This record gives sequence, structure tokens and C-alpha cells, in this order.
Amino acid sequence: MKKELLIASALVSTLGAASVANAVTATMSGGYHVGLLGKSVDDGTADTTTQTQGGSFTVSLSETTDGGVGIASSFMLANESTSGLQTSGLTLTFTDGSKMDILTAGNAAGTHDVSIPGAAGEAGLTITQSNRAADGLDFMSKATSVGIEWHSAADFMADGLKISASASVDDGAAATASAVLESSWGLGATYVTSAGDTAVTIGAGIADTEYKDTGTAASSATNGFHVGFSAVTGDLTVAAGYANGDIVSAGGTGVTAEYEVNDNSVTKVGAKYVTGDVTLTVGYSSGEGKASTTMGTAGTTEDAKDTLAAGIAYAVASGVTANIGYKDIDSQVGGSTEDSGGTSWYIGANMSF
Repeated sequence: MKKELLIASALVSTLGAASVANAVTATMSGGYHVGLLGKSVDDGTADTTTQTQGGSFTVSLSETTDGGVGIASSFMLANESTSGLQTSGLTLTFTDGSKMDILTAGNAAGTHDVSIPGAAGEAGLTITQSNRAADGLDFMSKATSVGIEWHSAADFMADGLKISASASVDDGAAATASAVLESSWGLGATYVTSAGDTAVTIGAGIADTEYKDTGTAASSATNGFHVGFSAVTGDLTVAAGYANGDIVSAGGTGVTAEYEVNDNSVTKVGAKYVTGDVTLTVGYSSGEGKASTTMGTAGTTEDAKDTLAAGIAYAVASGVTANIGYKDIDSQVGGSTEDSGGTSWYIGANMSF
């Protein structure tokens, strides 16, 4: 019996050593936020002050072949308060510096939208569900999980230029009571240059998607473009962006209908200033679009949403940030006067590793 145990121990040790020797490189990252969130909504409901918290934990895996091709993926054990494991596809990095995302790759248009400063922390606010005006520059960036995205190496054809292209196809999901994304393609580019002491970044993207419905309505599409820039001079960053196109929007909580929104446009501006350990941000966005609940039929009345956001972030220690955020939203539905909106504030802390 003792002999068998010794043999088993040796086998386990050998397998363990082999497993370690052939293992991919794994790194971990994540964070946790906790704070107080106050909301005042213009729909007759009472003002609320609640604790908000959430965490994330991501494991990233990578290895390089003998030919120099990098292979990477990741999975998420927790993501804020969402349920289930969050996963990604594979990313191949080639010797010339280009990359290819395979499966759950996303849309290249969204890869190149310019980040616009706004509120700090978790100053979230939900308004009337019937407002379908978009408020993000990447609203056209839809994709199924069965897709790829190619990224060029840096300085593609010109110093400071990077481009991406993507495509996704039908993943087999059935269209029942609402429309389902069938296919998509996207193109995007980012150009980085300098003007004196100012670093300038310009980003742009274009995309088109097709939806399938139950057969009782015409197929619909999400399509559009965005363009934006940011300029950094010392501790000051200013940025602006514009997006335009048509989208298919989900009906929202408890609503089964899909909304087709045409003549949809979003304008965003923002600024960030860093002084020592303190970062000040302010941003404004204005979105409008004509919504229709009938697929294939253009909307006639316009929804509009204007958002003002601001924040203060203080670096307390390495990986620890204290945040104060504020957000104000004005909402108009169907061309009416202000229908719903409100304000929210947040004070809390983020810890990341």
C-alpha cells in the first residue's frame, strides 16, 4: 500500500510540474466601489438616498507561440451587480503589431469613439423609459457574438494612425416578440498628432447592422457614424464628439416592443483638469431622435435628452479614489415640453487592483 501511495504522489507531482511548466500567463485585476447615491426624479416619485456598491474580478490569460503570435483571452468572475460569468473571445497579436479579435469581437466603430469627460463615480439616473433618444457616440456599434475585428498596427500608412474593421453574422437567435440582430459591419480609425504643446486625438467610425423580425414587419437596421476629438495641453483636456444615424432600441424594462429611431443625433462636449491628486470633470450631451414602435416605419415625433454631468475625484492612496459626482437630465418625449428628468448625486470610494 505504501508503495502505491508513493507512486501516486510521484505521478501527481509530475503532472503538477508539467501543468505549471505549460501554463499560460495569468494576471488578475478588479475593483470595488461603495457609496451613497441620491436621486430626485421629476415624475412624482419620492426622492431616494441609497447605498450603492459593486465589484469586478477579471482573470486575463495570454501566451505567445514559437512563431511570435500572441494568444489572449479573459473571463470575469464578477461584474458590478450583474449575474453570470462575463467572458471574452480570443485575441491574436501578430508579429507586425496588428491584432485580431475572434468571437464576441464587437464593432470597429465603437472601438474608436473618443472618450468625453463627465460625472465621477456612480451618479446614475433612470428617467422615463419611453425616451428613445441616444446619449452615446457609439450607439450604432452593434454586433453578434459570431464575429471578428481586425486592428492595424500603430502608424498604419501614416504616423499616428490606427484603423479597425469588423463583421459579425447571424448567431441563430430566433426573432419572436422583438427584433434580433442578424449581421453587422463596422470601420473605425484613430489619428494621434501634436500641435505645439497640445496632443490631439481624432476618432471616427461608421457602422451598419441588420435586424430580423417576426416576419410581420419589415427588417430594420441600425446604422450611422461618429466623429470626435480630444486635445490635451498640460493638465487640461477638452473633448467633443458628434454622432448621427438610425437605431433599433430595446423597449426597456417590462416593455416587449422594439423602437426604431431615425434622424438620431448626439452631440457631446467635456473637459477635465488635473491639479495634484484632484481631477475635476464636466460634460454635456444632447441627443434627439424620432421614435416609432413599428419596425420599418419612420417615426414622426421627436424625443430629446440633455444631460449635464460633473465630478471631483481625489486620489487618496495608490488604487483608492474618493469621488463626488452630479448629474442633471432634461427629457422631452414626442415633441412635448419637459416630460421627465431629474438630478442625482454620488459620494463614495473606488478601490482597484
